[in-house]
Amino acid sequence: MLRVGIMQIRIETGNREANQNKVSAFLDMHYTKSEYTTAIVLPEIWDVGYALSNKESVGDSEGVIAADFLGKLAKKYNVWFVGGSVLAKSERGYFNRALVINPNGELIATYDKVHLISIMDEDKHFQRGNKDCRFLIDNIKCGCVLCYDIRFCEWVRGYALNGTEVLFVSAEWPEPRIDHWRALLIARAIENQMYVVACNMTGTTEKYNFVGKSLVVDPWGKIIYEAGKEEEFAFFAINTEEVKKVRSFLPVLKERVPELYFNKI
Repeated sequence: MLRVGIMQIRIETGNREANQNKVSAFLDMHYTKSEYTTAIVLPEIWDVGYALSNKESVGDSEGVIAADFLGKLAKKYNVWFVGGSVLAKSERGYFNRALVINPNGELIATYDKVHLISIMDEDKHFQRGNKDCRFLIDNIKCGCVLCYDIRFCEWVRGYALNGTEVLFVSAEWPEPRIDHWRALLIARAIENQMYVVACNMTGTTEKYNFVGKSLVVDPWGKIIYEAGKEEEFAFFAINTEEVKKVRSFLPVLKERVPELYFNKI
């Protein structure tokens, strides 16, 4: 069993202090202890939002500020933080970088977003990542992707072929395409026979309106939890043995015929 926490919050663009205070306050108000290991998911670029026009001044060098902040909270509450990307800067440029922090406050994995969405100018501001992000939580095989990544079924299928049982998704998915968000998350869960735990932001920025609708979907595609349009913080226990049962009963991953896929006709 694994308990997942979805922290669906508004993000103040360019205001790291305010966003950190929001995360701390939500934990103070809503966190409850559990017998199960807990993994909390934050939205995409929760630290400063899409402050791309002034990324030089608000960028976090290698994500150190965010990792230190989340590390202290992880130790205080004895939780994991998964995803919740930040605007990270490095010698190679800027990255939309997700962080994975364990209950000891240690940064154990990172994920630089691979698929950069041009209509939100990510391709103009960020460098592309070039590897996936897989890790263990209590021997549960987990993975992490960001927002636009879920449109690329081949990318998520790679996680499943490597045994991923729980896929965490952090996003800033805008209202006009929110129906796609829901449909894609359900599809990724069904076709890969995995849990999908997805956290979206809510609120309005200068350019976009966000309506939350964070989701937890089981390996059959059943929605365990769907958030509303406002801020909320919810916890749900998931039984990852269900992944093994579904994959055993309906062995889709084993019955693929990859040598016929993507051939030119």
